[in-house]
Amino acid sequence: MKKFFTILVIVIFSMSAHAADFSAFKNISIFKNDQRAIKSLLNAQVRYANHTNYDKFISTYDEKYVNADGFNLETYSNLVKDIWDTYKNIKYGIQIKNIAVNGDEAKVELTETSYADIPLSKTVGGVLKSTANSEYYLKKIDGKWKVTYDSVLDETTSMLYGDARNLDIKLTAPNKVTQGTEYTASLEFEPPKGTFAVASIAKDKVEYPQKQAKEVFRKMPDDNILERLFIANKDNANEYIIASIGLTRADVEDLSIKISLAGFGYQIIRVNVTKPESKNVKAE
Repeated sequence: MKKFFTILVIVIFSMSAHAADFSAFKNISIFKNDQRAIKSLLNAQVRYANHTNYDKFISTYDEKYVNADGFNLETYSNLVKDIWDTYKNIKYGIQIKNIAVNGDEAKVELTETSYADIPLSKTVGGVLKSTANSEYYLKKIDGKWKVTYDSVLDETTSMLYGDARNLDIKLTAPNKVTQGTEYTASLEFEPPKGTFAVASIAKDKVEYPQKQAKEVFRKMPDDNILERLFIANKDNANEYIIASIGLTRADVEDLSIKISLAGFGYQIIRVNVTKPESKNVKAE
């Protein structure tokens, strides 16, 4: 469920001080008792989140927890509170793909999902969907496994209302870019018949509190593909690409035109920003 917290109000830091050399895990056997305990912990997280049991959910994290976006446990706890105060009916799920154990440390690869019905009114329905592929790092502390660090490899979240709920939206950008380099984000969807579509693509750093991304709406081109060029920040921060979509209908009655909003929404994807690789220059 972490991906959803990160993408709506944001979360996570750089691994250095917290990760062992997990590349060596390829040839290390998994201890079944530890594997079962780790699965139990992560499934408990989902259960606590689905019941908005804040205290038990936060208790699964080590007090020194920090994540790939640079947020510590206090910041992450505030994010959880913000989300659960706003959306009380989110359903979370996980699919554990691999667990590697090395003594008192472990790495877990998993897919996280979130879903919620978020109606805007009695007549305008909305839906929230989110999917992320993540890595969790855990440590056994006083005989109990705790999450000490996590990293979101990729994630997509959509919040769509009205006619926009049925759109097949393709928002793409590089999964990983180097600080200060250019990259292109592309938005593609086919508006429903009889609607006029406008959209914008914006970029924002993953931070908390989250700032409002500047939106510049444009008419969707005839090929239904909107692109925008960005330059990755140099502030050691990951980024979100945010696509905003609006659909309108025009009705003609008695020679007058009535414009109404048929649907709107957002799709958000993550771009992880990395430091340039250091080059070793040999002295002559």
